[in-house]
Amino acid sequence: MRHPTFRPRSMSDGRRVRLLLSFVWIKIGLRQIGWFVVLLAVLGSIISGCSPFYVLRAAYEEGKILWRREPIPQYLENPDLGPEVQDKLKLVLAVREYARDVLKLNVGGSYSSYSYVDRPDLTHILTAAPRTELRPYTWWFLIVGRVPYKGYFSKEEANAAAKELEAEGYDTNIRTSAAFSTLGWFDDPLLSHLLRYDKVTLADVVFHELFHNTLYVKGAGHFNESVANFVGGRAAIDFFRDRFGAGSAEHERAIRAWEEELEFSEFIEKFAAALDELYARKIPEEDKLLLRQQVFARGKEEWSEWVTKHPTHRFRNFSKQPLNNAVIIHYMLYLKNLKSFEALYQAEGQNLVRVIDLIREAVAKGSEPFEAVQGLLTKRNNRVTS
Repeated sequence: MRHPTFRPRSMSDGRRVRLLLSFVWIKIGLRQIGWFVVLLAVLGSIISGCSPFYVLRAAYEEGKILWRREPIPQYLENPDLGPEVQDKLKLVLAVREYARDVLKLNVGGSYSSYSYVDRPDLTHILTAAPRTELRPYTWWFLIVGRVPYKGYFSKEEANAAAKELEAEGYDTNIRTSAAFSTLGWFDDPLLSHLLRYDKVTLADVVFHELFHNTLYVKGAGHFNESVANFVGGRAAIDFFRDRFGAGSAEHERAIRAWEEELEFSEFIEKFAAALDELYARKIPEEDKLLLRQQVFARGKEEWSEWVTKHPTHRFRNFSKQPLNNAVIIHYMLYLKNLKSFEALYQAEGQNLVRVIDLIREAVAKGSEPFEAVQGLLTKRNNRVTS
C-alpha cells in the first residue's frame, strides 16, 4: 500500500487529490458530493484497485483517520495524558525530525499529527501462496502495481477472502498491522495503536514508514518492505545512540532488536531454501505436501533449540505457530536479503545516509532492486581488492 518515490515535498494534500483523480474513473456522480467524500473515494482507489465495496470501505476507514488528525504538540496539551504516552509522543516528533534532518528522508507532514482508531486492530493483512511453491499470490493496485498482500479493515472480510483462496488451492495467512503508509500522498498521522509499542519498536516503525515516503519501487513488494526494515532497524540504533548516548539502555535494546532481525532472517532464508528444493523435485504433488510437513517440523525444532538459549528473542514464537507457505512468504516479505543491506552498510563505514543514497541511485536505474544492491556490494568489493 505504498507508492513510487521522489515527489515534491511542498505539494499540498488538495493538489495530491487532484493529481490522483487522473488515475481513477470515478468522475460520474461525484459533482454533487463534497470534497471530503471525493478524497475518500480517491484514497480508496489507491488502496485497492479492486471491487467497489472494498474501495468504499477502505476509503471510509482512511477518511476517518485523516479527519481525526490532531497536531501532536496540540494533543500533548491534553491534561489527561499519562507520562508514558507523553514521552512516546515526544519521541515520535524527535524521530521524524531525525529522519528529516539527519537521514534526509522525505518526511513532509507525516507523523506530525495523532489520530485515534476506534477498533481493536487497524488492518488485517492477507497473504497467500500455492501449496507447493514459495511464490506469493499477488493483487493489482492502482498506481503501486502488484503487491504480495492485501489489507482488510475487518477480520470477517479477511477470513472470507482467505476461504475463497483456500478453495482455489492456496495456503493463506492473516496477520494484523498497526500502521501503513500512503507514501507521502497524504500526511500520515501517528495512529493510536502504535502507542502500545515500546519506544525502540515505535521508533523503528516510524522510520520504516517514513522511508516508504522516500523510496518505493513499483511492483517490488519484497524489496520495499525488506529495505524499509533495514532502514528502520539501523536508523533506530543511530537515533538512540545520538539521543541517549552509546551504551544507553535504549541504544542497547535497538542493537539487540536489529541483531535478532538478522538472525531470524538468516534462519528463514535457509528454511525457505529447503522448501524450494523440495518443491523443485519431480515427484507427485501429494508427496510434496507430505514431505513439506517434515521440513516444517525440522525447521520448528531447529528454531526451538535456538530460542531455548535466547528466551527473550522477538521471534521466539515462530515454532509455536502452524506453518504453511503463506506464513513463510509473510516472513520473507520483510526479511529477505537483510544480510545484503547490512553488508553494504558495513562496507560503507556504517554510514546509513550514504547507504540510503546509494540504494536510491542504484534502483532508479531500473534494474531488479535486489540485484542492484548486490551490484553495489560487488563494485565495492572490487574496489577494495584492486
